[in-house]
Amino acid sequence: MRNVQGHGKKLSYYDFGHTTVYASRYDQRFAYCAYVPQDYDEDGDKTYPLAVIVHGTERGMEAYRNAFADFAEANGVIVLAPLFPTSICFPGDLSSYKMLRHGDLHYDAVMLDMIEEMRERYRIRGERVMMYGFSGGGHFTHRFLFLHPERLLAASIGAPGVVTLLDFDNDFWVGVRDFEKVFGKKIDLDAMRKVAVQMVIGGDDLQTWEITITKDDAWWMPGADLAGATRNDRMRALKASFEKHGITVQHDIVPGITHDDLHLVPKVKEFFARTLKQNSASS
Repeated sequence: MRNVQGHGKKLSYYDFGHTTVYASRYDQRFAYCAYVPQDYDEDGDKTYPLAVIVHGTERGMEAYRNAFADFAEANGVIVLAPLFPTSICFPGDLSSYKMLRHGDLHYDAVMLDMIEEMRERYRIRGERVMMYGFSGGGHFTHRFLFLHPERLLAASIGAPGVVTLLDFDNDFWVGVRDFEKVFGKKIDLDAMRKVAVQMVIGGDDLQTWEITITKDDAWWMPGADLAGATRNDRMRALKASFEKHGITVQHDIVPGITHDDLHLVPKVKEFFARTLKQNSASS
């Protein structure tokens, strides 16, 4: 039910359906948009799970929001799509958000506050959210899972180019041996085991031109090639590192698909819907 602002209402016409774009109150260099199901009534009491969809390097925030609108309507879910613009930390900066931190900029804190803004604006169900990210968003999602598993109901990791293995023999970003030193928080394996995890990728996602890290690259460190050469190699290595620590992974490989999640998103929607159903049955 769409309300006109005023008469005791805090939401406007632009806060329903395909919402307007909001500046983050935490840091106005960042923004987000949302999708709010048509049956949302500001005066009602129905609560809505929150799905966070993290863009890749192309920054297609609104496209991802729109791609999940049908899922939101069918499942009574609100969708949040953040925007982490390029050139935030230095000219031409495409990738700092993928590692969650750059100097004193904490992208995870920006993300958490966007979630809290949504919780204050709408009736969001529970403390934990579902998160999907493809490519650069897959970078963000699996590292966010390492850092904030207690905030996730589900994590769908889509074809990240560079992975951080759940490996306590190598330092971050290759592994997590010094994770507490880097992030000020220990890896909580018990909390990670409570998160539904999907890894989804195209079977023909085999190109390496964008993801090969050489000694001339800023991200270079010993072990940079530990997970393999292709995104599929790296996904298998990431899955194995999770399973080594008792974390169940649903691994979906879509045949004939390259690095394009047009045909992966339906798998994500199925995974999220099943997670919601299982969570509802157990609560």
